[in-house]
Amino acid sequence: RDGEATLVVPRLEAPRVEHHAEVFTLRPWEETESPVGIVAGLTPRTGVAGIGDRTWAQFLVDLQAELPAVTWRKASTVTSPLRSVKDAAEVEALRRAGAAADRVAAQLHGGAIPLVGRTEAEVSADLGRRLLAEGHHKVNFAIVAAGPNAASPHHEPGERVIEAGQVVLCDFGGTTPEGYCSDITRCVHTGPVPAEVAEAYDLLQDAQALAVAAATVGTPCEEVDGAARRRITEGGHGPDFIHRTGHGIGLEAHEDPYLVLGNREPLVAGHAFSIEPGIYLDGRWGLRLEDIVVATGAGPDPLNLADHDLVVVEA
Repeated sequence: RDGEATLVVPRLEAPRVEHHAEVFTLRPWEETESPVGIVAGLTPRTGVAGIGDRTWAQFLVDLQAELPAVTWRKASTVTSPLRSVKDAAEVEALRRAGAAADRVAAQLHGGAIPLVGRTEAEVSADLGRRLLAEGHHKVNFAIVAAGPNAASPHHEPGERVIEAGQVVLCDFGGTTPEGYCSDITRCVHTGPVPAEVAEAYDLLQDAQALAVAAATVGTPCEEVDGAARRRITEGGHGPDFIHRTGHGIGLEAHEDPYLVLGNREPLVAGHAFSIEPGIYLDGRWGLRLEDIVVATGAGPDPLNLADHDLVVVEA
């Protein structure tokens, strides 16, 4: 609705706020005050109000008690359609973030990042340091999964020592000083690639390329997922592709639109999203290939250009 905006924050966090007085009023709250009471006092007693999707449940429950006549809705119903479509400046910010991630991927492919004999956690920390060195403000995640651990798509890097003759899946990304995110996945192999793995990776690479090509303006999100999934199914690994094909990206690493069966939303120019099919054999190995892509009137615009092959790394 029209009206003045107020940002309610703890007093100790107020110094971190970049205050724009022409946009919002800053209302710090003291430890002895109730932030719920302050917000309730600023909110109309009736009507519809939006609340952040990631707001802790305790605040929503308390606000419902304070404002029983208010109907609460997810704020993302308003903000997501606005944020999911990037303007030209935002696309270029994402492109710069992707280029920085590409440079780290090139270091991985070139053998500059030692693997064999190091733990997944050590390599994860190394990837993070390199991402910061390439201009990122912070590291959001750096998945390193070796051998059978690569069959877990969101594996937490641990004390497993990387050995020769293994797939090493690296999925990493962060946020740049501009506030925009990167996200890339590349796999390498520490030594000669077994035929089974090579065949599966060729299939994966083909499926990823088909999904990128399908990501045209007007195409429903689920059809992009379908392009990758059909190819992987045709190749005999349908049950081993266990997640959606992609997610939107921007100020957050995961946002709308989501490329998944059931999402009939058509892509529009400015939608930015990952395309990251995977093949996972439990207890053995896993493979994933991920790029960030922008839908444009001229066709899909991949923001990640790092080598897509399964590179053999002897390090």
